[in-house]
Amino acid sequence: MAYFLQQLINGVTLGATYGLIAIGYTMVYGIIGMINFAHGDIYMIGAFISLVGFMLLATFGITSVPLAFFLVLVFAMFFTGVYGWTVERVAYRPLRHAPRLAPLISAIGVSIVLQNFVQLSQGARVKPLQPMIRGAYEVYNDGSFQVTISYLQIMIIVLTLALMLAFTLMIRFTSLGRAQRAAAQDMTMAALLGVNVDRTISATFVIGAMLAAVAGLMVTLYYGVIDFYIGFIVGIKAFTAAVLGGIGSLPGAMLGGMLIGLIEAFWSGYFSIEYKDVAAFSILVFVLIFRPTGLLGRPEIEKV
Repeated sequence: MAYFLQQLINGVTLGATYGLIAIGYTMVYGIIGMINFAHGDIYMIGAFISLVGFMLLATFGITSVPLAFFLVLVFAMFFTGVYGWTVERVAYRPLRHAPRLAPLISAIGVSIVLQNFVQLSQGARVKPLQPMIRGAYEVYNDGSFQVTISYLQIMIIVLTLALMLAFTLMIRFTSLGRAQRAAAQDMTMAALLGVNVDRTISATFVIGAMLAAVAGLMVTLYYGVIDFYIGFIVGIKAFTAAVLGGIGSLPGAMLGGMLIGLIEAFWSGYFSIEYKDVAAFSILVFVLIFRPTGLLGRPEIEKV
């Protein structure tokens, strides 16, 4: 029981980061009907910007952990949002009315460019970060195994839930959220009714990139090492989470992220860690066989 609880905590923590990245995939798909395959590398950019931010604060002598975390969070979200805006302007907007394969290839090209840019500018070696947030609560102890949840894990879970709530409220009650929902339903009609579709799509890319930056910051703090290639495999897993939960559904993206995180944690804890990715993708295939739209996805209805 104690070991099960520990793996549950680890899985929820990992799933929270996957969920934040998956939201970016599902937002872009929901509004333009395409997958942004450069999004995983936007997450990688956010991780590197976070690391650079901590190094700059250390250079200026700012040692307060709460202040450093807040400043780096703002710093990473802003600059990663700029990268997200650039991807939309360079890879998607010029090809919006082109065949669907063209922006897909363009996004893959941007992904490769971002990977090589970071590799050349930051080096190919793993970049470490010393632990900044230490300490943990003891959740349960059966005498032979101690279950703990670290302060950092609590922060990751709470921050993810807060961002998910804030984003849901933004989609439901703000003018930007209404514009996003209108563009997702019918982009042409939304433009005819006065919605600035270009600005709405750009804002969607920026928000998705900002959420990926938060995930990059949390992963940097949690694992303490990053490299230029982390965006590829995490991006694939986050995309899998979005598809598993139901592509286009925000709650589905978070649910899919949590499921992928839990599958990886429990498989690594009870079976072979080398096959945790195989287990996650096998579950995806199994779910899609019986529910092709994902767990919370809705089938598309075309009017003829």
